[in-house]
Amino acid sequence: MKYFISGICGFVASNFVNKLLSTNDDIKIVGVDNLSVGKVEFLENVLSDPRLKIIIADIKDLTFLTRHMNGADIVIHTASNADISKAVTQPDIDFWEGNYLTLNILESMRINNIKKIFFPSGSGCYGEPEDKNQLLKENVYYSHPSSPYGASKLSSEALITSYCNMFNIEALIFRCANIVGKSQTHGVGFSFINKLKQNNGYLKILGDGLQQKGYIHINDVINAILLGLARNKNSYNIYNVANDDQITVNGIADIVIREMGLKNVKISYTGGDRGWRGDIPVVKLDNTKIKTELGWDYQYNSEEAITKSVKEMLGKE
Repeated sequence: MKYFISGICGFVASNFVNKLLSTNDDIKIVGVDNLSVGKVEFLENVLSDPRLKIIIADIKDLTFLTRHMNGADIVIHTASNADISKAVTQPDIDFWEGNYLTLNILESMRINNIKKIFFPSGSGCYGEPEDKNQLLKENVYYSHPSSPYGASKLSSEALITSYCNMFNIEALIFRCANIVGKSQTHGVGFSFINKLKQNNGYLKILGDGLQQKGYIHINDVINAILLGLARNKNSYNIYNVANDDQITVNGIADIVIREMGLKNVKISYTGGDRGWRGDIPVVKLDNTKIKTELGWDYQYNSEEAITKSVKEMLGKE
């Protein structure tokens, strides 16, 4: 089995590659990354593995991409902008680092006659429901994403499903809760740790701290990907990947402060019910479909996932 992986040095892909190489002997992996977000050191334990080839380049070059994708059996397309809030200052980032890359990937697959792709989408494609307690289901379609990131994910999904229909490609698409764990490069916990390393007596929290979302550990996501690739038989399938609970931003701050061993940290808030324009204060994903169809379940609830990820980022695990 030969894998082609975009964004191979990023958070999700690097964890996926480490898992693949530790559990499968008869595989080859070719990965491309421009290192705008990812880091080669995330794969330092496997860099000398002869089954792995990493190319530092940009997949905006279609000719280059098509040449290096040739011969692959499956494409793992994780290259994208990873920080939703970047669109506040760079409104076009999710087009160039999202839709444009996805179209190039699909065109290279078509030219090379590759028939299988995995794509990590996100909960941002749902937009903001009127009822904050609503469990968001895969078969309910929203046409009002709240951010360019969400719009990019939703339109990338549409591109993928259209290529599935036109060119007989099989796609597995995941709409994940907030993913946390080893090698993450952004996120609330990541931000809090960096802020408190700079000033361990003060923490500014965006919004009112009551924003409430699910957080899933990368290990649970990798297990879901492996199950999905093995068991999905449809031309395309979309699954929410989430646990059953949520945690507030204040709750995350408490965990970070505790795990850093800090006392008497002064906390202030920027105010409002969200961290930035385009942020969705409350997100609840329904995970019934992936549990019933793929037999997947999570190991860590949101609090456990945050706690484990904070320990990993602090080097305690």
